Amino acid sequence: MELSDLRVFLAVARTGGITKAAQELHTVQSNVSARIHALEKELGAPLFRRHARGVALTNAGEQLLPYAERISRLVEEAQYVIGDETDPCGPLRIGSMETTAGLRLPAVLAAFGEDCPRVDLSLITGPTEQLVRDVLEHRLDGALVSGPVRQPDLVEIPVFEERLVLVTARRIASLDAAMRDPKILVFRTGCSYRRRLESILQARGAVTVRCMEFGTLDGILGCVGAGMGLTLLPAAVVERHASREQVRVHELPEEEACAQTVFVQRADAPPSPALTRFLAHAGAMEQPSPVLRMVGGSSAATG
Repeated sequence: MELSDLRVFLAVARTGGITKAAQELHTVQSNVSARIHALEKELGAPLFRRHARGVALTNAGEQLLPYAERISRLVEEAQYVIGDETDPCGPLRIGSMETTAGLRLPAVLAAFGEDCPRVDLSLITGPTEQLVRDVLEHRLDGALVSGPVRQPDLVEIPVFEERLVLVTARRIASLDAAMRDPKILVFRTGCSYRRRLESILQARGAVTVRCMEFGTLDGILGCVGAGMGLTLLPAAVVERHASREQVRVHELPEEEACAQTVFVQRADAPPSPALTRFLAHAGAMEQPSPVLRMVGGSSAATG
């Protein structure tokens, strides 16, 4: 069984058609069909059912699929590990929370890109739960998430420390009114800051917490500034955002404010030279001060 045949099989299974697989593999349809036919003959079973819209996996194809994915992944990992440590190359798939991507990663990515120009880096943003799942399922080589994760199949490396603050519209001088019937503006389900904000409000007596979900940081802070609710974010994120003049920040006690960002990767997958170099750049970055200034003044804002 040839690795190249398995890769053709995976392409057909992924795209659902011979033509689409040929386009993805930059080859002709006849070559894809011949490879699939040869693999079916070697295994003694049909792998695809043909239909009007393309192809679908047979029972035998469904059984082969996880093995083909595992073999392809192991070969890829071997290429990463054995790759040139002095000049890393190939793909590197990194995940990050959106707040971390906007605040901490620009300088890291710039330094990494200059140091490793032959690495094809992809950055995917999302909530912590989704990113952890993507690392576990091999869709990402690693991710920057809110820790601790405490997942036995993952290794987590502390990278950044964040100080979290509550954020309201500028006119809210005290959180007392907002706490009575709070509406929170947060990222979609799976965001660690969302869970922490709900816990903070419940600890202060909020019986019900209404929620509005957003896909972007701009949307959250813009609507907070318009008085639609409150949110919880790293202080340095708010300080640097364009909407900072429209919002007010409220400090939290140390035990609620401190948040650690960790890098998670699979425990059973040795880091590639590219990933090792990326982590070196991330660990070398000096963190900006998270001190926030009160709107219209020069002192730190408080609740």
